[in-house]
Amino acid sequence: MRSYIIIIMNKQLKFFNTMSRRIEVFTPVSPGIAKMYTCGPTVYNFAHIGNFRAYVFEDLLNRTLAYFGFNVTQVMNLTDVDDKTIRDSRAAKLPLKVFTAKYIQAFFDDLKTLNITPAAVYPPATEHINEMIALIQTLMDKGFAYQAEDSSIYFSIDKFPEYGKLAHIDRENQRSGVRIKNDEYAKDSVADFALWKAWDEADGDVFWGSPWGKGRPGWHIECSAMSMKYLGRTFDIHTGGIDNMFPHHEDEIAQSESANGCTYVNYWLHCAHLMVNGEKMSKSAGNFFTLRNLLQKGYSGRAIRWVLLSCHYRKKLNFTFDALSLAEESLKKFTELFARMRELPDDRERPLPVLEKYDSDFYDAIGDDLNISAALAVTFNLQREANRWADGGELNRAGGENILALFRKFDRIFGCLDVDKTTDEPTIPEEVTHLAELRLTARKNKDWAESDRLRDAIKTAGFAVEDIPGGKYRVKPL
Repeated sequence: MRSYIIIIMNKQLKFFNTMSRRIEVFTPVSPGIAKMYTCGPTVYNFAHIGNFRAYVFEDLLNRTLAYFGFNVTQVMNLTDVDDKTIRDSRAAKLPLKVFTAKYIQAFFDDLKTLNITPAAVYPPATEHINEMIALIQTLMDKGFAYQAEDSSIYFSIDKFPEYGKLAHIDRENQRSGVRIKNDEYAKDSVADFALWKAWDEADGDVFWGSPWGKGRPGWHIECSAMSMKYLGRTFDIHTGGIDNMFPHHEDEIAQSESANGCTYVNYWLHCAHLMVNGEKMSKSAGNFFTLRNLLQKGYSGRAIRWVLLSCHYRKKLNFTFDALSLAEESLKKFTELFARMRELPDDRERPLPVLEKYDSDFYDAIGDDLNISAALAVTFNLQREANRWADGGELNRAGGENILALFRKFDRIFGCLDVDKTTDEPTIPEEVTHLAELRLTARKNKDWAESDRLRDAIKTAGFAVEDIPGGKYRVKPL
C-alpha cells in the first residue's frame, strides 16, 4: 500500500525578520537546531485573549520549526517581579511569591486548554537574580551603565550607537541625559533605562542585595539574563507582540550586545495586535476577555485556538463571537469527515487517492513566513475533495486512512483538528462542573433554595443542567 508520507527535500523555511524588514531564509546558528526565546506573561492577573494571540502565534512558530525537522528549544520567561506584580501583591496583602503562584498555575492551565506546546524552560525572574546582577556588573565594568543619584543603575543609550536599530528610531530626535525608572514607558520616550532599581517604600519587602545596595532588577534585564543562560549569547529567534518591540526588545539588544560584544538574536518575529469586534480590547469598552470568560460562555478551547490561528501573525486579528461560532461549526464538520473516513468499505479494488500535492503545498504555505491562510486553503481543499471522493464511491478504507494520516500531519501545525476525536461533545469548564456537583449535593440534602441558586449560576455561565435517572445530571451549553 502506498503511504501518504512524503519526504520533503530542499523545502525552505522563511520568516519576516523585524530587524531587516525583509523575508529571510531561516539559517540557524547550529545546523538542525532552533533556539527561540518568548516573552512570557507578567503574572499579576489572568492572561487575556490578546496575550494568547501572541502565545498561539509562538506555538505555531514552534510547531513549524519542528515540522521542518528542527530540534526546537523554546524558553518562555515568567515575569514574577516588576512594577505590576509588586503593586498588586501589596494591594492584596500577600507575599509576592504567594500572589504570583496563583496566576502562574492559571497560565499553565490555559496553555493546556489551548494545546500550546510546552516550552523547554519557563524561568521565573525571581529565581535568576544572581544572573541579572552579574550581567549588570559586566555593563558597569565596560562603562555602559552608571549609578545615578537615586542609587539605581541605568544603561546609557549614548554609549551604544546602534540603539534604535530594531524599532528604526531616528537618533537625531533622542534626548541625552533623560532617565526612566519605570519598567514600561511611552513608545516615544527614548531614554536611559533602569537595569537595577534601588529599593523604595513602594517595594515593601520585595528586594535583593546587590553591590549597589538593596533593590530589584528592571524588567528589560530579566530577559537578557535568562535568555543568555539557557540559549547562549547569540541565538536564533526572539518573539513577542509588536508592543514589545520598543522599548523592551530594543533595550534587550542594547544591554545584551554591549555586554557580550556579539549579535544578540538573528531573527526577530513580532505579531500584530488582537482587536475585538473591530475595536481595541479594554475593560472600559466591555470587550475584555480572558480565556476563562470564553470557556464559561460554552466555547471550546480548540475553537478559540482555531480563531487565534486563523489570521496571519503580522496582521491584526479581529476576534468576534461570530468567528468562534463559525470555528465550532468548522471543527464539527472536520470531525464528521474523519468519522466518515473511518467507516469506508474495505474494498481493495479502488485506487488510493493522490495526496502528494496537498502535502507539498502545505509545506510551501506554512514555510512561507507561517502563511496560515494558504495552509488553511490546502486543508479545506482536501476536506472538500475527500468528501467528493467518498460521495462518488472512489475511496476505500485504505484511502481513507491515508487521508486521515495527512490530516494528522497537518494537525501537527494546527493542534486543534483532533483527527482521532470520536465525538464533538463540548468541553464543560471545570468551574461549571464544580457548580453542578454542588447542586447535586444540595438536592440530595433537599436544600432546594441552594439548588435553585446554583442552577441559576450555571445558567449565567452559559450552560443548562438536567437531572437524569440514577441521581445523576447532564450539563450542556444553552
